[in-house]
Amino acid sequence: MTGQRPDGAPTHTARPLLSTVRALIPSMPPSEKRLAESLLADPEAFSTLSINEVADAAGTSTTTVVRFYRRLGFTGFKDLKHDLAQETLRASLLVQSVPATASDIAPDDTLEQIVAKVARDETLSISDTADVLDTGALAQAVTALAQADRIDVFGVGASAVVGIDLQRKLSRIGRTAITWPDAHTAWTAAAVLGPRSVAVAISHSGETMDTVEFLRLARAAGSATVAITNVPDSSITREADVALYTAARETPFRSGALGSRIAQLMVVDCLFIGVVQADYTASVAAIRSTYDAVRSRSLHPR
Repeated sequence: MTGQRPDGAPTHTARPLLSTVRALIPSMPPSEKRLAESLLADPEAFSTLSINEVADAAGTSTTTVVRFYRRLGFTGFKDLKHDLAQETLRASLLVQSVPATASDIAPDDTLEQIVAKVARDETLSISDTADVLDTGALAQAVTALAQADRIDVFGVGASAVVGIDLQRKLSRIGRTAITWPDAHTAWTAAAVLGPRSVAVAISHSGETMDTVEFLRLARAAGSATVAITNVPDSSITREADVALYTAARETPFRSGALGSRIAQLMVVDCLFIGVVQADYTASVAAIRSTYDAVRSRSLHPR
């Protein structure tokens, strides 16, 4: 899993700073939320301010600033500013390689502008998730899936679509993987899992009640549990043996799950390829067999 301080909060080395701030905003009190919004609005300027200037700009106290940087895993404000300046520099280099457009989609945007903005946001979501994804935690999840007799996957809404993608990929290499269409069937299935099973739960917020309950029941039944989420220290991570974090960027179109879906799919692809590598020869043979099984249904077989 990602690194943590002794008190359970994530360390600033666990994931990129801006991604951490975005992920933790929902759990922050209003005074700290204003600091977070100020930081995200102009990270470069924030990194040049003194602690008093930051407090004044956000209409809060220096004591609140101290609580804010400690929540992010820092022991001093200078450390926060240093890491923020470094990350801002790295981000600016990445942005230079992507078409420079504003992220928010406007009512009068042309289709060309929409294509550029969606491409930019999804590229950044994938890049940020690659930075966030802990390969140690990923290795634990891969091992669990590779050794499991059965894998149950559950998510709600757009996360359900991602779950179906994982289930189908695993099925193609001969793994017994199941997705469930509703919470009640998922819960009843989770309640009878055992030590040779793995339950994978997908929730962007980490607070989707049905998904959290699925993982809780699976864990209580003795199953290994894996969570894919954007939010550290969320309810779902507390039920997970292994948590895999995404870093999807929030936009006014978040309700369409644009960034979260692409970030989750990247994690799913990494999981799948890791499981393939665990038994490479057999997995490749299975992929070939499943391809051949449906090849004849193509209008132009290759």
